[in-house]
Amino acid sequence: MHDLTQAEPIVVKGACPHDCPDTCALRITVEAGRVIKVQGAADHPSTYGALCTKVSRYAERSYHPERLLSPMKRVSAKHEAPRFEEVSWSQALSDIAARLSAIAARDPQAILPYSYAGTMGYVQGEAMAGRFFNRLGASLLERTICASAGAAALTATYGQKVGMHLPYFAESRLILIWGSNSIASNLHFWTYANQAKRAGAKLICIDPRKTETADKCHQHIALLPGTDGALALGLMHQLIVHDWLDHDYLAQHVDGWDELRAKALQWPPERTAEVCGITATEVCELAREYGNTAPAAIRLNYGMQRVRGGGNAVRLVAMLPCLTGAWRQRSGGLLLSSSGWFAPYKNPQLERPELRRAPARSINMSCIGDELLRPASAELGPKIEALIVYNSNPVAVAPESPKVVRGFQRPDLFTVVLEHFMTDTADLADYVLPATTQLEHLDVHSSYGHTDVLINEPAIAPLGQAKPNSQIFRELAAAMGFDEACFAETDEQLARQTFNAEIDFEALRAQGWQSLPLKEAPFAQGQFLTPNGRAQAGGADYVPNYESRASSPELAQRYPLAMISPPARNFLNSSFVNVKSLRDIEGEPVLEMHADDAAARALADGAMVRIYNQRGSYHCRMRVSPRARPGVVNGLGVWWRKLGPRGSNVNEVTQQGLTDIGSAPTFYDCLVEVEQSPETQEVVGA
Repeated sequence: MHDLTQAEPIVVKGACPHDCPDTCALRITVEAGRVIKVQGAADHPSTYGALCTKVSRYAERSYHPERLLSPMKRVSAKHEAPRFEEVSWSQALSDIAARLSAIAARDPQAILPYSYAGTMGYVQGEAMAGRFFNRLGASLLERTICASAGAAALTATYGQKVGMHLPYFAESRLILIWGSNSIASNLHFWTYANQAKRAGAKLICIDPRKTETADKCHQHIALLPGTDGALALGLMHQLIVHDWLDHDYLAQHVDGWDELRAKALQWPPERTAEVCGITATEVCELAREYGNTAPAAIRLNYGMQRVRGGGNAVRLVAMLPCLTGAWRQRSGGLLLSSSGWFAPYKNPQLERPELRRAPARSINMSCIGDELLRPASAELGPKIEALIVYNSNPVAVAPESPKVVRGFQRPDLFTVVLEHFMTDTADLADYVLPATTQLEHLDVHSSYGHTDVLINEPAIAPLGQAKPNSQIFRELAAAMGFDEACFAETDEQLARQTFNAEIDFEALRAQGWQSLPLKEAPFAQGQFLTPNGRAQAGGADYVPNYESRASSPELAQRYPLAMISPPARNFLNSSFVNVKSLRDIEGEPVLEMHADDAAARALADGAMVRIYNQRGSYHCRMRVSPRARPGVVNGLGVWWRKLGPRGSNVNEVTQQGLTDIGSAPTFYDCLVEVEQSPETQEVVGA
């Protein structure tokens, strides 16, 4: 570790902490104790010196003038405009510990941690925090808000969250980019896809929105939201009737094929096309391409699983490379997540589960709106009395935000938020504690897009009174009288404990990253990570949306437009929304609408519109755009509520319904109607 006070320019090894499959290796230039440049590591195989626009400006985020640098205590009522006063760390920790201790004396399950992937690091994520909440006996949080449907589906099908390895996409002859705007959200995969394209491969984008990635592919198939499972079955139908199958691979390495085959034969091209909102020709030609091109690869992403049937859809798509035997080659197969490859190398005791003295209930983070408004019951347990939020901004990102806001506004709810800025969630806290950014602390990372472990060394000393999450939970444990030795362990000790001896910490620190020792073609001979080593096809089927013309015709009469809410290109969920240079690029919250849908509502490009359904409404600028297909609008998110028109964002209208597998949220299963904002009749800009 370097001397944080030295004056000469130095370059520090880092890792991007954000919820992105790329997990880039960083090189951070520091001069006189200040970061002057953040770059991608040129020697890291997947980063290859390149960073997205967001992370290349990471120093702007750390040195932001609105950065929280001291503990803050609320002095206004929660229904009023937020007002806080600065307090000392000792006062904050003493008061928080007293409040939590009093609640825990009645029932510790009335206390809930709420966290996700504000950092993907193990040390600043759940290592010390998990120990604290296990010792406390708090309720468990089901961390479902992004990926749990796809994760459960991959585990059911392949035995773990595993797939093909990133670099070998460059050798593929056909790549289906399914539910992924890779240029915006998986930049380094796109580098390999582009290499394949230049070598003659065909790229096909499957997505309801005509994304920036679709612009660069040879073909775009704009299916309706939530119909991916139907398309997968329709492709299987064609693979079967034309005998574009690898019968030997199916016989040796797949269970449940007869059941799946019978289901697929019920999905001829005409039925598939009608459900998906595409043409039968598109179904037939896509199947022909996939069944007759080798090696063929699928890059699946999480957008497609944010509907009721999202888990089953992932299962069905994951079976496609088993039907054709695409797994036989290293550049064939599928990748949704690589995180399961790290499982044998991780320390399952890092969060010290043995500290928990009694079983605890679990609460799904995607239902936090309903959970905060729910009274105590014999069946579901105590009412939530305290919430400790870190690495997340639920008031902005959780679905059906009118309920989330009402829950956070409860005067009897004690809320503590660890944060860098006064987010929408921090505005409703009782205490806000200043946390360090990635430039100021030690951490170790795995990835869900490649198979390297990375280290992040602190480049600068913590700014102001900010402290690492790990240190905040250490000090809070001490304030509550937790005297177990594990709470005294340093960040370096935590980092060294995260992985087993096969990941050499000194080698990791020297190089900045280490690759897992894995087979190039992991399932060429089957050997899936299921108990019997065979892929599991049984039980997978198409599940329709909660809200669509087909499944909810009466609701669709009132709210005829399907809405998806993909992330804005220059934000990462709600992170970076307050970085002015990035917000200036985005401009303002936007709803993309097809010209036919705009004309039917007499809406002109640039109009301020109201998007509404039975759950709520929000206002933003409407753009007539070729990126929207007829019948579908794209509400780009996730803006902070207080930075959007009328203090709201797209989650005013999303729902808390859960997916078929994995209990994940159904953000993209959402019918709406759109009208001109009643407060304004002007048209701004074309």
